[in-house]
Amino acid sequence: MTKTQEIESRLRDAFAPSELLVRDDSESHRGHSGFQEGGESHFHVVIRSSAFQGQSRLQNHRAVHSALGADLMGRIHALSMDLGA
Repeated sequence: MTKTQEIESRLRDAFAPSELLVRDDSESHRGHSGFQEGGESHFHVVIRSSAFQGQSRLQNHRAVHSALGADLMGRIHALSMDLGA
């Protein structure tokens, strides 16, 4: 399973999103710190889920990090997020 697939699976399980996009942005970071040949080092995630309703931005980001787990977070260099209810 690729990191992209792992991210999608864990986020679907945790948040039952109405919208989920996981984009590998690694190529746009070529030459920068953390870039890995073959990609899967830099990701952008868009999630729409009622689980985020009434939560602060920080709480939502922490929830995503928790859902992904330390093991997966430790294998990626960067994660940007667009989260909403």
